[in-house]
Order: sequence, then structure tokens, then C-alpha cells
Amino acid sequence: MFTHLITPAQLQQLQASGQPVLVFDCSADLADPAKADAQFASGHIAGAVQAHLDRHLSATRPEDAVNGGRHPLPKRELLAQWLLAQGMKNTTQAVVYDRNGSAFCGRLWWMLKWAGHDAVAVLDGGWAAWQAAGGAVESGPPSPRPAGDFSLRPPLRRLVLQDEVAQQLGRPTQTVVDARAAARFRGDEEPLDPVAGHVPGALNRPFSDNFAAGGVFKPAEQLRAEWSALLAGHDPASMVHQCGSGVTAIPNALAMELAGFAPVGVYAGSWSEWSRTPGRPCAKG
Repeated sequence: MFTHLITPAQLQQLQASGQPVLVFDCSADLADPAKADAQFASGHIAGAVQAHLDRHLSATRPEDAVNGGRHPLPKRELLAQWLLAQGMKNTTQAVVYDRNGSAFCGRLWWMLKWAGHDAVAVLDGGWAAWQAAGGAVESGPPSPRPAGDFSLRPPLRRLVLQDEVAQQLGRPTQTVVDARAAARFRGDEEPLDPVAGHVPGALNRPFSDNFAAGGVFKPAEQLRAEWSALLAGHDPASMVHQCGSGVTAIPNALAMELAGFAPVGVYAGSWSEWSRTPGRPCAKG
């Protein structure tokens, strides 16, 4: 069972073994959501299904969401229904990837953990690494798959809601880590959300800092050293990861686990929810 990362060679071996495996293409374009459909149609890992950020990995109606923000999480029951339709089973090894430097596929990695499914891994290096390894590809729509028998189990990762973040502000029991680029964190610019800045007291770790050349995660020892330096005395268990809309926070959460830290909370509403809520304090600098 692969629970964090899988290499292209390991995925090829897994596919050849005949073990149940389901690959999800999570490629996305925040500026042009329709582009993901064209990318998937032009080429994807053979046998993969598409996991569209806006249609499949986010709630499309307020009544289906568990939080606010630009990419609200769908309720677990709705996630399970979609997984069933993709042929997912509780015995399936899930593999997620994208062509965006693993910026977006972590969303489904975390969501599956949240649904109680531990056998899910990010393809290290994504689409580029798969092509470089000579992995099988295909184009066009996904191949038809029989319905699965996936059922929800107790969550394996902790979802943190906005009220909890607000209640814990300034307490040593919570340390918010913001995965956005430094300029957005400081409030120098804000291209997507109504207010610039960050949650007061938050630390900044741009999600891209977790990757080495080729879009693969840095070695565990290097991640451990970098995250320990960022923590600087903060309790690792107090970490709550966030970003702009709850998507690119996940590479930070995954990197911490690769570094040997225990899983911590994710504030999925993130800055897009916080900045749209009247009365929430915002800091700059």
C-alpha cells in the first residue's frame, strides 16, 4: 500500500501486477477551468479518470459544501458517490497526479484520507515524470469503468473549520501555516480574493518550497530541516495548513508528513473564506 508518494516505476509495476489501482488526473488551471478538460483529452495516463477541481473536488452548490471559499469541500457523502461512479473500491490503490507541479493533485490525496481511505499516493513528479519514464498514455475520454463499492470510513485527516481557527487565534495550541506566495502572504498583492494579507500570527511556507528540480518532493531529511527551522519552537501538533482556497495547502501538509511529522489539521476554507467573512482580523507584512 502506497500512502504518500509513488514513483512512475512503482506505478508501472503496480499496474502490471494486476492489483486494483485507480489513477486520477487532477490537472487544473485556476484562470481557465475548462482548460483541464482539453488537457485530459489531449493525453493522460492510460486508464486514468479525470478529477476536475471545480466539478469533482469542490462543491458546486452552497448546500453541498462543508465550508466557504473559492473551492469549498463537498460533503463526504457526495465525495463517496462520485468515487463510486469512478469505480473506486475500499481495496483500491488510488494514485493522483497533475501537470502543475503537484500543486493540485494533493487536494484529492487529502480528500481520500478525509474519506477514510489510506491507500492513496501522489505520483512524484507528476505527468512530466510519467512521460519521461515511458509510461503508457492515451487520449480522449476516460475508458468506461464499472461502478465501485466504496464506502466512507472514519476520517484519517482533520478538517479545521473557520470558527475553530478564529477561536484559537493567538493561542499556543494553534499555529497557522499559509502556503501562498510571499507577496500574497504579506499583502503586497492579492489577485484573487477581496482583501490582501493573512490570518494574524500565521507563518508563511510557499508550497513550492517543498519541491526539488523536476517537480519531485525534496528528500525527507531536507524537508525535516526546513520545516523544523520554520517551526522554531512551535509545537508541530499545533499546525493548521491553509492557502488561498484550500488546494495548495496540501503540498505543505504532505511535505510535513514526508518529513516525519504526524498529520495535522487543514483549514480548507483558507484565505478565500476568511477574507470574505465580515469581522475577521487580517494582518499584513
